[in-house]
Amino acid sequence: MATYTPKNILITGAAGFIASHVANRLIRKYPDYKIVVLDKLDYCSNLKNLLPSRLSPNFKFVKGDIGSADLVNFLLITESIDTIMHFAAQTHVDNSFGNSFEFTKNNIYGTHVLLEACKVTGQIRRFIHVSTDEVYGETDEDAVVGNHEASQLLPTNPYSATKAGAEMLVMAYGRSYGLPVITTRGNNVYGPNQFPEKLIPKFILLAMRGKPLPIHGDGSNVRSYLYCEDVAEAFEVILHRGEVGHVYNIGTKKERRVIDVAKDICKLFSMDPDTSIKFVENRPFNDQRYFLDDQKLKNLGWSERTTWEEGLKKTMEWYTGNPEWWGDVSGALLPHPRMLMMPGIERQCEDNNVMSAHAKSNANQTRMVVPTSRSNPSTPKSPPLKFLIYGRTGWIGGLLGKICEKQGISFEYGKGRLQDKSQLLADIVAVKPTHVFNAAGVTGRPNVDWCETHKTETIGTNVAGTLLLADVCREHGLLMMNFATGCIFEYDATHPEGSGIGFKEEDKPNFTGSFYSKTKAMVEDLLKEYDNVCTLRVRMPISSDLNNPRNFITKISRYNKVVNIPNSMTILDELLPISVEMAKRSLRGIWNFTNPGVVSHNEILEMYKNYIDPSFEWVNFTLEEQAKVIVAPRSNNEMDASKLKEEFPELLSIKESLIKYVFEPNKKTSDGGAIN
Repeated sequence: MATYTPKNILITGAAGFIASHVANRLIRKYPDYKIVVLDKLDYCSNLKNLLPSRLSPNFKFVKGDIGSADLVNFLLITESIDTIMHFAAQTHVDNSFGNSFEFTKNNIYGTHVLLEACKVTGQIRRFIHVSTDEVYGETDEDAVVGNHEASQLLPTNPYSATKAGAEMLVMAYGRSYGLPVITTRGNNVYGPNQFPEKLIPKFILLAMRGKPLPIHGDGSNVRSYLYCEDVAEAFEVILHRGEVGHVYNIGTKKERRVIDVAKDICKLFSMDPDTSIKFVENRPFNDQRYFLDDQKLKNLGWSERTTWEEGLKKTMEWYTGNPEWWGDVSGALLPHPRMLMMPGIERQCEDNNVMSAHAKSNANQTRMVVPTSRSNPSTPKSPPLKFLIYGRTGWIGGLLGKICEKQGISFEYGKGRLQDKSQLLADIVAVKPTHVFNAAGVTGRPNVDWCETHKTETIGTNVAGTLLLADVCREHGLLMMNFATGCIFEYDATHPEGSGIGFKEEDKPNFTGSFYSKTKAMVEDLLKEYDNVCTLRVRMPISSDLNNPRNFITKISRYNKVVNIPNSMTILDELLPISVEMAKRSLRGIWNFTNPGVVSHNEILEMYKNYIDPSFEWVNFTLEEQAKVIVAPRSNNEMDASKLKEEFPELLSIKESLIKYVFEPNKKTSDGGAIN
């Protein structure tokens, strides 16, 4: 069997999981090979993954995108590259359902750029393209023979479709231009350094935090898992012994159900699987089984070495020993993470510093080629936050600005109108925000009855303007924190008043009594299609500023008569700082943004009397009597805040929060002054 000996290897995506193990292995074992790593340091890449190679004289790191033809051509020529091992790709299936265009851009276009550069330079002797077992599609449950390398490709999700498309390009360049290509298709890989959006590291990190392990569907899906070092050895074998024009499956016949993987991890952490495993909504399509025939690779001399028990234990020990390796990964630990790969989300200079500090230790070695950051090297590790806030003249928008000032967060208010895309684009270009907060909206003055006679204006801002801002943010890879309303529900037979059964985030709005609520329910439903939006359902907002006319307490304390119905409410003094923290954590989706529990009008006014004005009196009237003096009906409901409480365990109940943040700070002394 003929063997191939490379000289100068370009490995794309080698700050990622699998490729970093391959790069470290080759750099360690073959000092005569020069290894050039090209990685744009996306969210799932980390320069720390390459620390074992940092001082090796045959290693060079280049920060850059495979989609840059000029950069790729420059590297191939100046580094005399004769071999490419192409790992760079977006790989997480959940993310591909949320933003498939990024997968097309990275996985197909990026591969095409590499192939064209190889054709133009004419110096490549091996092009190893790394694909996936998912291109075969679902394997029959009763199949006893796995997919072999000549099996039909039947991808079932956007991720695998882009990998299959990239394979077709590789094959075409091999046949049309004689490019010496080899393709690999691998099973699931696990081990140290893996970004925790994938099943095993996600389960381990959740178990470390004492949180439930979410399983898509019923957990009966079957997968095959290979330990990372075994896979790195497989690529070493294919590099040296693989035949040009061939495809090689990298797999194992030892299959495991997802539910069994979860149980094994529970066992490692001494957790009860019956209480620690949570079944969640399945993916839009979740292949039941992938099964590979790996005999062709075994014929080259490779075999799996690490047992499941040994590999899982090593992986668990690594994560427990390196809990902060990836920083804040709360977004990745969600049952269905989305949009982590948005354009512009990259590992910033803190990782560069890890490597460059070592590179500088030897002035004769110039292995690091990292474009100079625009930020000062002495700035904090993470890029500084900068918020663009819409709703400057509004109550919530104004409070957000004060919170930013208090926390030292740079912010600017948007100058553009939500309905004008050119103005929104101008704001983003001028401000260069890291996050956008939308606290703009039409609620009506003095109340929502205004919207009943100004429907066009209400639609323009609450629906069209909000959607336009979300779209502009999506185009620029920005998370939009959108302040919405919980006034889209009303008590019903399934959620009766006083039952303690609240409406959840996934429940369908059932209140259409006011035009304002109709527009808010409409836009919320449409925003579900945007994975860059975090929707916060605010209800009957209250703050410690009892002079503000928008404050729910201020309103009802000035009414001649009030109804007495328990409702969920939002204490802004407690929850608005949480919205800032949610932005920092890159949380997305719909959230009931209320304090847990309910409080009635009478209970609030009783507190007002006890803390603020002992002489205060009020009169109740019925909903029927109220209907005679208002134009549009009002929403009354209880919202389930358990999702928010799980993310922020310190969140107070509505009555506790009222006392702590509103009434105690405003409590009057015997001489009439407030206690400060």
